[in-house]
Amino acid sequence: MEDESDGVRVWLVERGYNNRDLIILKYATPDGERLFRRELAAQAIGVDTVTAAKDVSPDDLEAVDDGDLRERYANEVERMADEHDPDDSI
Repeated sequence: MEDESDGVRVWLVERGYNNRDLIILKYATPDGERLFRRELAAQAIGVDTVTAAKDVSPDDLEAVDDGDLRERYANEVERMADEHDPDDSI
């Protein structure tokens, strides 16, 4: 397992569902420029706690190309960081 000091802190900015009964979690960097996407089975949500923030490998991040989306994500990260500790269950 990778040392958390090598990780990039990302914050939960969006949660959605798809037609395959998966919960889609999106975590963004504070500047909104990079995104970590995670899919969980709806049944696993009780087992695998969703937290306000995560430390992830830089290799697991994708670029956010849309400027409006980057701004929205950056604003949501700021809100989440102001209201929650990183380990808070959301």
